[in-house]
Amino acid sequence: MAFNHLPAGVHDALGALSVTPVTHSMPMAKNHRPGQPSADTASRPSPGAILDRLASGPSRSSRITHTEHLPPRPGRHAVWPDRIRAEVIAAVQSAGIEHPWAHQALAAEHALDGESVVVSTGTASGKSLAYLVPVLSRLLDGSEAPNGRGATALYLAPTKALAADQRRSVKELSQPLGTAIRPAVYDGDTPVEEREWVRQYANYVLTNPDMLHRGILPSHPRWSSFLKSLKYVVIDECHTYRGVFGSHVAQVLRRLRRLCARYGSDPVFLLASATAADPAVAAQRLTGLPVVEIADDASPRGEVVFALWEPPLTDLHGEKGAPVRRTATAETADLLTDLTVQGVRSVAFVRSRRGAELISVIAQERLAEVDRSLARRVAAYRGGYLPEERRALERALHSGELLGLAATTALELGIDVSGLDAVVIAGYPGTRASLWQQAGRAGRSGQGALAVLVARDDPLDTFLVHHPEALFDQPVESTVLDPDNPYVLAPHLCAAAAELPLTDDDLPLFGPTTAELLPQLEAAKLLRRRTKAWHWTRRERAADLTDIRGDGGNPVQIVEAGTGRLLGTVDAGSAHTTVHDGAVHLHQGLTYLVKHLDLEDSVALVEEANPTYSTTARDTTAISVLETDVEIPWGDGRLCYGSVEVTNQVVSFLRRRLITGEVLGETKLDLPPRTLRTRAVWWTVTEDQLDAARVNPEILGGALHAAEHASIGMLPLFATCDRWDIGGVSVPLHPDTLLPTVFVYDGHPGGAGFAERAFHTAREWLTATLEAIASCECEAGCPSCIQSPKCGNGNDPLHKRGAVRLLTVLLKGAPAVAGTTSGVGATSGVGTTGGPGATGGPETVAGPAG
Repeated sequence: MAFNHLPAGVHDALGALSVTPVTHSMPMAKNHRPGQPSADTASRPSPGAILDRLASGPSRSSRITHTEHLPPRPGRHAVWPDRIRAEVIAAVQSAGIEHPWAHQALAAEHALDGESVVVSTGTASGKSLAYLVPVLSRLLDGSEAPNGRGATALYLAPTKALAADQRRSVKELSQPLGTAIRPAVYDGDTPVEEREWVRQYANYVLTNPDMLHRGILPSHPRWSSFLKSLKYVVIDECHTYRGVFGSHVAQVLRRLRRLCARYGSDPVFLLASATAADPAVAAQRLTGLPVVEIADDASPRGEVVFALWEPPLTDLHGEKGAPVRRTATAETADLLTDLTVQGVRSVAFVRSRRGAELISVIAQERLAEVDRSLARRVAAYRGGYLPEERRALERALHSGELLGLAATTALELGIDVSGLDAVVIAGYPGTRASLWQQAGRAGRSGQGALAVLVARDDPLDTFLVHHPEALFDQPVESTVLDPDNPYVLAPHLCAAAAELPLTDDDLPLFGPTTAELLPQLEAAKLLRRRTKAWHWTRRERAADLTDIRGDGGNPVQIVEAGTGRLLGTVDAGSAHTTVHDGAVHLHQGLTYLVKHLDLEDSVALVEEANPTYSTTARDTTAISVLETDVEIPWGDGRLCYGSVEVTNQVVSFLRRRLITGEVLGETKLDLPPRTLRTRAVWWTVTEDQLDAARVNPEILGGALHAAEHASIGMLPLFATCDRWDIGGVSVPLHPDTLLPTVFVYDGHPGGAGFAERAFHTAREWLTATLEAIASCECEAGCPSCIQSPKCGNGNDPLHKRGAVRLLTVLLKGAPAVAGTTSGVGATSGVGTTGGPGATGGPETVAGPAG
């Protein structure tokens, strides 16, 4: 199998490196005191030396576009508040931690004072200990009550793996406290026979928002003794609760608070977040409570060397003859191979499960050429593995048996990994917060660390590796969520009414749009008002009205045709793009081809196969303006924000060769159109502006189309959404505006805050879009600037130079601070991942360039 598609003479996988096999490695230190170098630190090469070796092969050094050096930082100690139980402090000290960092002690102080608090500090800064110490102290107090459970705590994690890892950490830390601390995981994997014990006896329950929504809150009478004693709610990795998913979780937490009040408790919320802008604002939107912010990181940090890496151009050509770069997957596999040969403990983060498997396989094959024993020291780690498989990988990584891991974000959020030397990130992960979260996995015991961001062949990644200031000189993003979105709020009002009838006193808790939604739910015969309360009227469970991670509708079951075995499900919103006829579907390392998608029965029939390609759906879109909320002049043009209706249809799919991404062919599909009411930002240009930009009617469609593709590709840098969460349409003459118009819209019903963020940052966003197109070295357009893999029109027409001239003229008329006119409620920051594929429009169809 050929993995490196470079011109002859520059095959570089292992050329410059010693091929002496690694025969030993030191195990990672367990419970090592932060700030003290581990025993093998002195023998480790410095991050700079590791990078020098990676860059020493032929043509390698030219791939590094920038190197950022972050100096080491000393730690600042403090003392625990004197109200913390002495037994808890002794347990922490027995784990090797003599003194807390200053931010840990401050967080514990606020928690003991009954103030909700968010700790927003860097990776490996000890956020877990900051909330665990006050929680354990309070649970120890509660264990002395007559029933042995006078205090309880609830821990919420975004993934099952993280909850399981935290349970192990709590159990280890609280071991000296005996049976006073009884942690237990309660999720979909918890055996039925254990669930009653958890409800009646556990005092520290670890779960996820999904189980809270579907399992705990609807069955609250069975949890009454637990909720009555609830003192603390811990929300870990709270920066992941963003966009539509975050908005759902915000309403689940309001339902929890309402039931707690019913049982006489008023828990304090303790939130842990990666470094973020305005963490207290985001935490307040999530919980509905005032939250104290702690963002001054007092933990030590070793030297960090951060390199930006751009793969080289290949001899291959893409659509319309565009130049194609070597894939980030192939490049990352080479780097992981080289790091393993050096004996460097490394993890490579990749966005997709398939990518993690591919990188692992490529690295293993390369290492086997050097020494067969080395191939066994690299593995893949992703969601979808059985718990015992995940735990075996985690143990192997901790012990040093594994040197390299190709991982999805299941590892980023899944376990506490320390002692790594290097992190390779295959493609920008979507936000600066996620980038630093992943990079922080190296150097987690205070030693130096190397991080390498490998750019994908798309506009945003290409822009970032050539504009390092956008990564290193900008603050991390704030978090966008909109709990008042009626499409989110309505099903939670029904769920709340099913738990306890809704009264007028509840309306402020659920937000200002509640009062106008209740009559609509009554008219739909979902709720009925009796005397002073609204009641749930149906026999089915109200909690089943919404999937908090999906877009509604019945999930599509993926069934193996030959055996009838259920492999999994996909949400209804993404079924057209992911399990259409002919789609390649990956499940637990096995590859399947979809034989038929039955939309009536919500079933996709698949057969195991081994295709040499992946598939990407393409779709077309029409859009109509329902209401313009805000309109501001940009010279003669206009920048607008409002409500739109989008009609989308998946029309075909591309087959792309694995590793190279080379397009093998396109197959037409016959799927029904779908409509979506959502929020959008759009801009128009006038005939005078077109004349000034020298954009004539022959190239107008291509110029608009190119500007739209690139602007969607760049929006994640500002709206911090995922590019698959947004869509776009460009039209030379739109029937509602009667002008040439480019739309960018949220891919979720009711909106998710991304288009609104785009409106508020429009000047910066479109300036970066212009720079990304103008600075690209290609002649007429390529995937690094204006081509999109999702374009339903096959990236035709596109006019690169016309787009540059058009955006230049448009931006000349932009006000100094764009999008700040009153009329749009501000929501700050970050989007979700995994939403509907972005799309394009009727005359000129487009989608996210990525």
